[in-house]
Amino acid sequence: MCGPCAVSVPSFSRHRSAGRYRDLLKDSILLLKYRKFRPLAVVLGKMVHESLRGEEGLWRGIDLIVPVPLHKKRRRERGFNQSEEIGREIGKRAHIPVVRNALRKIRNTPPQTTLEHHERAGNVRGAYVVARKNVIKGKIVLLVDDVYTTGSTLGECARILRREGAADVRAVTVAQA
Repeated sequence: MCGPCAVSVPSFSRHRSAGRYRDLLKDSILLLKYRKFRPLAVVLGKMVHESLRGEEGLWRGIDLIVPVPLHKKRRRERGFNQSEEIGREIGKRAHIPVVRNALRKIRNTPPQTTLEHHERAGNVRGAYVVARKNVIKGKIVLLVDDVYTTGSTLGECARILRREGAADVRAVTVAQA
């Protein structure tokens, strides 16, 4: 368990990242998100699966993959949700179904990267809702996102999923800052 998680236990039971958010991995994520180089999602999804597939405790019993959603305005601007694209590749390789739109972002928040660490949790509080309760109820969910910095986004999504009936929520990200 990391230092911050020991102080404030997150809503997800496990989190793993495939690498550190620096150098080539950082450049790849930025190309995917901001230069819309969509084929990188396949490479990053494969990398996540390959680097983490030996962690049995992470994968055991996973029923479905839920990507962290973008607000509809940001999705329209980007043309795709990078977390969904990465999650689709992980799901294909791990033979786990990916459920789009299980979560929905209902408030268009400022990007977390524009905020100080202490502002991030408040920024995402109340920004997500479970849109498909029947799909997540009693299930072990794997949340997928691109970058883990403070854990605010994953924590809020996991909190909402658990509140609405998910049996457990685990998380993977491509990189950790």
